[in-house]
Amino acid sequence: MRLHLLVLDGVFDLGLAALTDTLTTANELAGTLAQAPPPIELTLVGVRRRVRTAQGLTVPVVPAHSVQNPDVVLVPALGAKMPDTLAARLARPDVADAVAALQQWSNAGALAGAACTGTFLLAESALLDGQRATTSWWLAPMFRRRYPRVALDESRMLVNSAGFTTAGAALAHLDLALGVVRSRSPALATLAARYLLVEARGSQAEFVIPDHLAHADPVVERFERWARRQLANGFSLAEAAAAVGASERTLARRLHHVLGKTPLSYFQDLRIERAVHLECEQPIRWANDHVRRWTTEHRGT
Repeated sequence: MRLHLLVLDGVFDLGLAALTDTLTTANELAGTLAQAPPPIELTLVGVRRRVRTAQGLTVPVVPAHSVQNPDVVLVPALGAKMPDTLAARLARPDVADAVAALQQWSNAGALAGAACTGTFLLAESALLDGQRATTSWWLAPMFRRRYPRVALDESRMLVNSAGFTTAGAALAHLDLALGVVRSRSPALATLAARYLLVEARGSQAEFVIPDHLAHADPVVERFERWARRQLANGFSLAEAAAAVGASERTLARRLHHVLGKTPLSYFQDLRIERAVHLECEQPIRWANDHVRRWTTEHRGT
């Protein structure tokens, strides 16, 4: 397998290291299996002669135009992690060159994958149009606005589509690399995961901070405040729309763009979040009451 890592200037150090170390570890462990798969030929390629990581480390890359077409190309995250800095980074000229390389390799039959903010680079190429994908959960509103033709599910850690694999935030680079290894040898992927202490995890949902996403849009933020006040009273779309100063259709559209949910489904999510919070609070209250009683009973002894 010829595997290229397409590395752009300002690449996320952790993402690049997670991919290279996971794939290298798999190669090292392959010989211990009774039926060892062929090694992965890993090459770091770039569209610029000089590439540095976000932390300023030099990355030795081979020019993208001088290498054979890969079987697989993976895009690690860019160091820009927030919407404003990421938008500025995507406007730089090397992104257009990287997009052209991705399109060429994909058209030649290569499988393409990306993790975290690297998914934006893959989406810029339009290769993900009509496909399912995931990305860093906190960037989902930005992703939906820029790439409305991509079916985004930011709750997933890894999404496989026709010829493409996308992974979630930061350490999801591990899942992306192990997914490539698994496609060739499930036994090797399992062994590498055990050596690297990587547990199976299919979802980013437990890490998502709904409040953070809601604040990406003022209408959604107002709806979230209204919904939290109404959790005990039940849901009414008409009342919600009146409270946030928008039509029912506008409210539904803005919720879908930001959160990928209907107003009712997000309201139900908040109810579940509240129930979990109360369930966690109960043993803490019991413990505090127990300590207070014990202190009162033994005061002065």
